[in-house]
Amino acid sequence: MFDKHRAIVIALGIIFFAALPLSGQQSYVSRFDFYAGYSFLNSPKVNLFENGAAFQVGVRPTTWLSVGFDFNAAAGDLKITPTQLLPALQAQLNGAIPQYIALGVPGFTTTYNYPGLYVPAHSTTQTYALGPELVYRHFSKLTLFLRPVYAGIIHETATPQPQDPVVKTLVFGIPGLAPGLLAGPNKTDHVFFVGFGGGFDILFSKHFAWRMQADLVHDHLFSDLLTEGRYTVRFSCGPAFNFGPNIKK
Repeated sequence: MFDKHRAIVIALGIIFFAALPLSGQQSYVSRFDFYAGYSFLNSPKVNLFENGAAFQVGVRPTTWLSVGFDFNAAAGDLKITPTQLLPALQAQLNGAIPQYIALGVPGFTTTYNYPGLYVPAHSTTQTYALGPELVYRHFSKLTLFLRPVYAGIIHETATPQPQDPVVKTLVFGIPGLAPGLLAGPNKTDHVFFVGFGGGFDILFSKHFAWRMQADLVHDHLFSDLLTEGRYTVRFSCGPAFNFGPNIKK
């Protein structure tokens, strides 16, 4: 869900785009580019929204092709429900709850809202990706680009933040009595992902542009806990810097 500030950023980008003269082709295309800007990651499957920053470096073998490296770092909060867990873990929880009630474990009562259980957690995510970019330079002040496919590694650490004794017991267990979902204070994983995306650069000079872009990727982090993978949307905007010799022939 976009908040007011993100809506303003996108609206300003559209206004910039509409106000620029676009006729004529680009006469100067630098060999290299560097980008650094704001980004957010949205993974609805696990109720995760993260704010962060994206960094990109690229080299242009030709005017219509760029190859580059992408790094993104972000942090935010997520929410996991029991129905998202592997069947064996769901059975473990369902079996543990009546036992804890019978033992009188703090928080476990017959009136607790067990169907509404969820585990909140704080997440930090880093992605590292490589891939080609197809570029369209027909307009003098606007560059369009498409990433038909790119791939990389996503690394994520989730730190549970139990909201009450029931969730804390189910997540971390009872020392000497029963294990929980996690063996430690947090959960870390890294997996391979693939995706695609695209966007545009608004050119203010031959060396400076404003970039707006969006990407969609798929991964299956924490496969030892979660039964399904997830799709993540990334939006990013910020300044891009072009440098090096002119490769326009």
